[in-house]
Amino acid sequence: MIHKNTLCLWYDGTALEAATFYAATFPDSAVHAVHRAPADFPAGKQGDVLTVDFSVVGIPCIGLNGGPAFKHSEAFSFQIATDDQAETDRLWDAIVGNGGQESACGWCRDKWGLSWQITPRVLTEAVTSPDPAVARRAFEAMMTMRRIDVAQIEAAVRG
Repeated sequence: MIHKNTLCLWYDGTALEAATFYAATFPDSAVHAVHRAPADFPAGKQGDVLTVDFSVVGIPCIGLNGGPAFKHSEAFSFQIATDDQAETDRLWDAIVGNGGQESACGWCRDKWGLSWQITPRVLTEAVTSPDPAVARRAFEAMMTMRRIDVAQIEAAVRG
């Protein structure tokens, strides 16, 4: 099935490795198909993996092995809503522990350079609270964190 909208993510020969990692790490994720180049192309040879059809938490994606010309940046990220600290920790540890890198406020980057926001639902609910004091306390707490600490956000909500 060809989706109406699919995210195309550029990789330097590692699209299948990345897609396989995402499928093993995130729920409702899978590698659907691997397509090999029918002829030589600037970043590879006939028979090399050219594209990988996969999904991340239900979002259809294509990994394109386009070569080193373009890199991922924080201008694009997957934001993954988590239900509790255990899920937050599992996903954060999977990304950072597999050659990734921590950033601030729940952001991290995988070893392929793709950015992820591992965001507990309690944080999103708190910073969008109709009570401006709750939103501010939660936001200020978040600004001090790398990985989001659910207990600290809950404490900030309580004041």
